[in-house]
Amino acid sequence: MNSPVITNGLSVDVEDWFQVGAFENVIDRDDWDGLATRVEDNVLRILDLFDAAEVKATFFTLGWVARKNGALMRTIVERGHELASHGFDHARVFTFDRKQFAGDIKLARMILEDAAGVKISGYRAPSFSIDQRTPWAYMELAEQGYSYSSSVAPVAHDHYGWREAPRFAFKPLPWSDLVELPVTTAILGGRRVAAGGGGFFRVLPYAFSRWAIRQVNRREGRPAVFYFHPWEIDPQQPRVGNAPVRSRLRHYTNLDKMAGKLGDLVHEFAWGRMDMIAAREALNAEELAA
Repeated sequence: MNSPVITNGLSVDVEDWFQVGAFENVIDRDDWDGLATRVEDNVLRILDLFDAAEVKATFFTLGWVARKNGALMRTIVERGHELASHGFDHARVFTFDRKQFAGDIKLARMILEDAAGVKISGYRAPSFSIDQRTPWAYMELAEQGYSYSSSVAPVAHDHYGWREAPRFAFKPLPWSDLVELPVTTAILGGRRVAAGGGGFFRVLPYAFSRWAIRQVNRREGRPAVFYFHPWEIDPQQPRVGNAPVRSRLRHYTNLDKMAGKLGDLVHEFAWGRMDMIAAREALNAEELAA
């Protein structure tokens, strides 16, 4: 007897090529307004790719991007996708104190809701930067009325990671229904490995992601949480020559292959919006309790 098909969470972190964590020390935020933006064309390509596969997704979008691309925000919603918050300008959560974080997520939400005319209920921290250093982040998200977050990478990584966090959906606060949906990891040789998209999907063979998602769906019986960025399908984007070699390798490798791999992925597995995944995962409250 075949196992039931599990719908996985598909998400896009909407930021432009110059707003990524890899370049945060070589491109100043004060210079962003003078740089050529490419995010609108890339998001429109992604929307067409999703339409071709008949899948819906969540677009975690920077308030900075939404402020300049209001029509694009409305298009995302009109085509059946969820619009959610990625903060205002990609500052990592652990660089804030609670008051600063409160201001950041409030500003981003206001811009997104004004642009698209819909309620924003989901949040993803830039660079998965909610971790053991930010116990107040979930309190603030809950108090501001967010229903879910997808802000944790339960692995060790040089840029991010909360290795001790649960691998699958959990409720971080005993007094709140707020659900955290960590990005997907798989178990290889007894160790957790990142397998939820982004650079790992772009650089590694497609077979690795297929194996990882099948492991999560079939062995664990849980939905995978997958993400990528619009700039990852854009091989013509400007090159940042003064960035560290490691950052350039991570950022530019296989940009020309990404769209094709995404096409394979969205056709091979079942995908849905993150708010739908969060609602389903929240049903089992005892299992999700932290």
